[in-house]
Amino acid sequence: MGTGSAEKTIAVLNPATGEEIGRIPAGDSAAAAEAVTATQAAQPAWEETPAIERGEVLKVAARRLRQHVDELAELQTRENGKPLAESRDGVEAGIATIEQYAELGPLHRGRSLDGSRHASDMMVYEARGVAALLVPWNDPLAIALGQLAACLVTGNAVVLKPSEKTPFATQRALELMELPQDLAVLLLGDARAGRPLAEHECVNVVLHTGSVATGREIATICGRSLRKAVLELGGKDALIVDAGVDPGWAAEEAASGAFANAGQICTSVERIYVHEDIAEPFLDALVERARALKVGPGLDPESQIGPLIDEAQRATVEGHVRNAVDGGAQVLTGGEPLDGPGFFYPPTVLSGVEEWMDILHDETFGPVAPVAIVGSFEEGLEAANATLYGLAANVLTPSQSNAQQALRKLRAGTVKINAVWGGAPGGAAEPRRQSGLGLGYGPELLDEVTATKLVHYAPARTPVPAP
Repeated sequence: MGTGSAEKTIAVLNPATGEEIGRIPAGDSAAAAEAVTATQAAQPAWEETPAIERGEVLKVAARRLRQHVDELAELQTRENGKPLAESRDGVEAGIATIEQYAELGPLHRGRSLDGSRHASDMMVYEARGVAALLVPWNDPLAIALGQLAACLVTGNAVVLKPSEKTPFATQRALELMELPQDLAVLLLGDARAGRPLAEHECVNVVLHTGSVATGREIATICGRSLRKAVLELGGKDALIVDAGVDPGWAAEEAASGAFANAGQICTSVERIYVHEDIAEPFLDALVERARALKVGPGLDPESQIGPLIDEAQRATVEGHVRNAVDGGAQVLTGGEPLDGPGFFYPPTVLSGVEEWMDILHDETFGPVAPVAIVGSFEEGLEAANATLYGLAANVLTPSQSNAQQALRKLRAGTVKINAVWGGAPGGAAEPRRQSGLGLGYGPELLDEVTATKLVHYAPARTPVPAP
């Protein structure tokens, strides 16, 4: 298992305290090349292994991980700060996805089509070869384990580069899985490792979950050599709250969507458009809910909101809030970084926000719920679509007609009606616009990490026996 050059190192910090957990190599092109070479050598024999046996290897690996859920959850919480219960849910979700792909992979769309009485066509799904996984810090194990399983069960080998902010839980998970040698090689580091990995000519598919800027760079790199890239990038997900819904229930949904994991989820609610008929009771309930949430270290079982990942992210959140307030928005609760160690920011509710403000058009990735009041459901739909992103969108409405209108008109990969959570990993969606390319979840991910070959088979013509 490769880890990267040790000449330059990066400190990994506990975001709840700001203290150093450990250090990892910064990475370089030599370490990336070494990892790719190792997986490239291991991949052909793995692809020749029957798919049912590949699935069994993954099932055994999942069983090993299940014996260490608490250990992995605690490691992850120390690295990214999320409350321990949420971290445990992520670990469990990742293991469950391994089990799902272990079952789905051997059945992956293999089918024969009768072309005629004398010929047959078969669509064969083959491994692409070496897959590079560039995994984010906000839910590292759930994302890494699912993508790893999809790639391995279909016969690929993998170079896995976790975020430099959260490497240790992923490193431990790979150790526990005890996969065949060099089928999954860990590459540690930051962009000094990730960029040469994506650029390596022997990497056949790159899966990246993270920022739009990095996703664009990867798309450009892969485009030059026409290699596959699957990209799930940033979001600026809207929540439309229609007239006629219970404002207390709507506020609970909004708070969950905006504040879970301190707002550091790709599909967090980052914009709220509430109908003027229920705006006042909705805002009152949302503020009450925000104030009731306990902020603290993720390892404290009483904590409901953990820290932001680092000081830079807290500065981004603070800057967005300050820009809104300077432009005339009102802070109804929160709005200032918390004193003391760590990178904490309280659940914050803003009203009177305008479309030109950073808080409504740039990804914030923090526990902020900016609320704009709209005069109609149609106005809310129009505002929700006024974005360069298109990851997901949310609608709370009692109207079947408005729900159908939202399904048709919202330009997002996932549209959730009357619930802010749901839609993955069982379902797959293609992000729109700057939010990405490709299908990163569900059975469809197996299509992304395989190549389709059409085989046409006709009987050979043989000599006619002499009379």
